[in-house]
Amino acid sequence: MLRTTLAGLRAHRLRLLLTSLAIMLGVGFIAGTFVLNDTVQAGFAQRVTADAGKVGVAVLPADSDQTVPEEVLERVRALPGVTEAQGLIRASAPVLGRNGKVVGNLPTTGLSVVRGPLDRTDVVSGTGPGTDDGAAVLDENTARTQSFRLGDTITVLDHDRRPHQFRLVGLIDTGVDQMLAYTGAVGFTPAVAQRMTGAKGYAEIDVAGTVTKQAVAAAVGGSYTVRTGAELADDLAAAAGVETQMFTLGLLLFGVVAMMVAALVIYNTFNILVAQRTREMALLRCIGATRGQVFGSIVLESAVVGLLASALGLLIGYGLAALTLTVLAAFDAPLPTDAAVSLTPATIAIGLAVGLVVTVCAALLPARSATRVPPIAALRSQPEEQTFRAGLVRAGFAALFLLAGLGTTGVGTFALEPGEAALFVVMAGGALTFLAVLVLGPVLVGPLSALVGWIPRQLFGVPGRLAVDNSGRNPRRAATTTVALTIGVTLMTLITVVTASTRLTMTAKLDEQFPVDYLLASQERDSVIPRSVAEELRGRPELASVAQIREVKTTVDGKRVDAGTYSGGMEPQVSAGSMRNFGPGQVALDDVTAERLGAQVGDTVSMRTEHAGTVPLKVVAVLDSTESTLTPVTVAEQPFESYFGAVPDSRVMVTIADGVTPDRARAVVDAAAAPYPNVQVTSSTEVRGQFDETLDMLLMIITGLLGLAILISLLGIANTLSLSVHERTRESALLRALGLTRPQLRRMLSVEALILGLIGALVGVVLGVVFGWAAMRAMLTQAVFSAPVAQIALFVVLSGLAGVLAAVLPARRAARASIVGSLATG
Repeated sequence: MLRTTLAGLRAHRLRLLLTSLAIMLGVGFIAGTFVLNDTVQAGFAQRVTADAGKVGVAVLPADSDQTVPEEVLERVRALPGVTEAQGLIRASAPVLGRNGKVVGNLPTTGLSVVRGPLDRTDVVSGTGPGTDDGAAVLDENTARTQSFRLGDTITVLDHDRRPHQFRLVGLIDTGVDQMLAYTGAVGFTPAVAQRMTGAKGYAEIDVAGTVTKQAVAAAVGGSYTVRTGAELADDLAAAAGVETQMFTLGLLLFGVVAMMVAALVIYNTFNILVAQRTREMALLRCIGATRGQVFGSIVLESAVVGLLASALGLLIGYGLAALTLTVLAAFDAPLPTDAAVSLTPATIAIGLAVGLVVTVCAALLPARSATRVPPIAALRSQPEEQTFRAGLVRAGFAALFLLAGLGTTGVGTFALEPGEAALFVVMAGGALTFLAVLVLGPVLVGPLSALVGWIPRQLFGVPGRLAVDNSGRNPRRAATTTVALTIGVTLMTLITVVTASTRLTMTAKLDEQFPVDYLLASQERDSVIPRSVAEELRGRPELASVAQIREVKTTVDGKRVDAGTYSGGMEPQVSAGSMRNFGPGQVALDDVTAERLGAQVGDTVSMRTEHAGTVPLKVVAVLDSTESTLTPVTVAEQPFESYFGAVPDSRVMVTIADGVTPDRARAVVDAAAAPYPNVQVTSSTEVRGQFDETLDMLLMIITGLLGLAILISLLGIANTLSLSVHERTRESALLRALGLTRPQLRRMLSVEALILGLIGALVGVVLGVVFGWAAMRAMLTQAVFSAPVAQIALFVVLSGLAGVLAAVLPARRAARASIVGSLATG
């Protein structure tokens, strides 16, 4: 039996290739994900080890918001065995772009660049600042986006927001530090860094020498965290690894989807192969093969296919990972892409195991069917066509899964509060409902093929009618073929619906929370905008309204909060109480702060002020935090002045007058903010544009990843048609003998593939739209549902066209077959 099985595999190389393609792609994706993850982690480890290896012991503040004072550094330097100790400064130092405004959404991080063996700054171009107090280095990304080059003069704001100019002498790589990759970094000599940032202490103290961790810990006391260089490297690697874990997990989820689709394709392929080899199995039984040997031969064949396909999949995965790293490097992604790409033993083992297990498991049911072939079947001239009957067991399981799925989805959609738990419940409901569709698939194929095939039946004449009949002749096979495509289209439709709905919902929320045309604010939203800016804007005829918000940090009932006031005719969104006649001795809280303080309308809270001491305030209103633009604690304008003095504005919100063009209004606003480099002007259109760009990029990435599942399912359709053509060789020849031309035969098979593709797409669209709606209800309160009809229709059309494309080679093969030779087979 072993020799017979291996001989059969050698004799049917094309069949072996078609069977292997799906599993190759699935394993390739999973293996590529592991290779990519291993490479990125190795790159992180290399960089972290190279940086932290210079440090013997590191002293860190116990809280990230705190610093290590100078006196601790002096105590460490006095320890025996310390050859060098350096304090590292790390605080805000906003860099100005070429437009004279601060760069980015957050202030650039100012760093001290130390000299000697503890210098951990990775200068990739030029030099470090050395001892030159007029020199600075900048991270590569900021330099590139702002078109700064070595030798240019850059302007940096100090902690009092005064501008200082420096000569750019070097470019640095921020390495594994994800925060620096986000904010950007500018480096100075230690003395200049302290002067620019106004830092009162150090973010970290690095120590070199023979001193032990225990000695340093004893010297600095228990208020600080002490790490060895190796421990520091582990902490940095772990922090960097967190950023990649979700990335890897997301890729693996798409890999699991691909493997699920591949398993369905493999199952369908082996089902057809067993049906085609009925006489072969029967002859083996006639000459003495037992049922166990027949079962073993099918399982062995699947194991050989699984191993070969998995081995090739590993190579494909290696290539995918290398290609991905090349693309990431080209786009300057904040990931280490310079580590050597390699297949680790663990990745090889996982890839081979996944491919083998999925292939063998998918072949078990067809192998079991092969053992039921009676020896008498060897005497039949044609294999008996399988019939399908929907039994009570199938109906019972379908009803059970459908009721459980719809019930679970209903609980997640209507009974639970929107959030993570509700979304997981809806996902579970979707999985159960999909199982019901899987069980009901053969029952649905007949009616759906008649529905989808109505137009082709009218358009394509006899070939169209034959194609519609053929698509429903073997419901079990057709259902399994279309389910693979259904998975991909369901996910594509769901993601499209969720993206479109999220875009519409967020736009509506932005209109509520950002009901102005322009917002003036600093990067840190602190009160630094001179009041003269709003006064100047208020006098311009191009603008309809100018609202101001001021805020300070203070304590209310012993808890640290943001308190502020407003002016300019704003209408706060009140959810309880009233702000009519809002004045002295009164306060409005947002709902989050009210819950935190345990206060409600009518209660009295105590607020600490600079000029009036601690004052009692009566809560007269509670604001909706999701819609309010005010500070968490709001008092009237005149009392605020008496409590905290003449505080500058933190935000100025501007609306355009009717009939004024946005360009003209923007010029007026920009001119007013121009003298203040740290005041940024943002328009509501820009905010929405950035949000839309993010969603579009996300949709494009997910569509590309799900495209793999679509590709595998289309290979399944091509594989099914190819094997079906072989199975129906005599039938096709008989049709040719009765007058069906070659083009008509090709048309018949193409229309059959079109119908199969459309059935899978339509079921996927219905499931995707329904569960896209449920997912939105589970994720967001007041979600606005949107189903982009044009995109969804495009999915259906492309699925049908892809099905036709998948049928090209099988149809061509069938049309070129000899009529006489085909009638003589079997």
